[in-house]
Amino acid sequence: MERVLFLSLLIPFMAAHTVTEVEIASEPSHHLALENEYIRVFKVEVAPHASTLMHRHRHDYIFVTLGDAHVSNEVGGEPAVDQKLTDGDTRFVAGNFAHVAKNLADQPFRNVTIELMKDEELRQMPSHWPEENGEKTFPGGRSKILFVKDGVRVSEVNLEPGAVVPSHHHDGPHLLVAVTDLDIRSDVGGMGPLPGKFNSGDVKWLPGGYTHTLTNMGKSPARFVTLEF
Repeated sequence: MERVLFLSLLIPFMAAHTVTEVEIASEPSHHLALENEYIRVFKVEVAPHASTLMHRHRHDYIFVTLGDAHVSNEVGGEPAVDQKLTDGDTRFVAGNFAHVAKNLADQPFRNVTIELMKDEELRQMPSHWPEENGEKTFPGGRSKILFVKDGVRVSEVNLEPGAVVPSHHHDGPHLLVAVTDLDIRSDVGGMGPLPGKFNSGDVKWLPGGYTHTLTNMGKSPARFVTLEF
């Protein structure tokens, strides 16, 4: 009788402490912003001192941090890891795991998470980039290659007001992620000026096969990250 009573008390306790795992698209803090054959992009926002649900990353991904952040990363079955991230911090994470992210700060935790949908295919291929690292400076700005992973070259660009990224060519498509608010103008060869305004955290998918310059038309420094495919 005592054993039956013990089990009847234990089962509800265990059920209450069972962590339910959800797919990333069903996690309430992850908001789908863009999806195509290359990527699936989520805008992530976790309230101060709140946690995400346990959610699974089935693909390798890259995240871009928006604002300074202090989070606890709890991968299923492992001790929690305390992480402090800075505004614009951009990192690659190998997929196929589930975790909970808890915001330890007094302000919202925000990032842009970019899943690499062709990760298994591209992981087996040699890199085709002639340059995989390095930094270029020009009047009022700089561009820096951060890393190359899964066939994707990730770079950061900083532009002072009025500064221009010199003429350059994009062979393939790329994704722009705005770290700051942006007021920029793209001057494409043979097409004329193309203005673009973005809020911090906005993303834009751009086709390849064109040459252009890029000008910061705003009154504040511009900072963005590009993922070239």
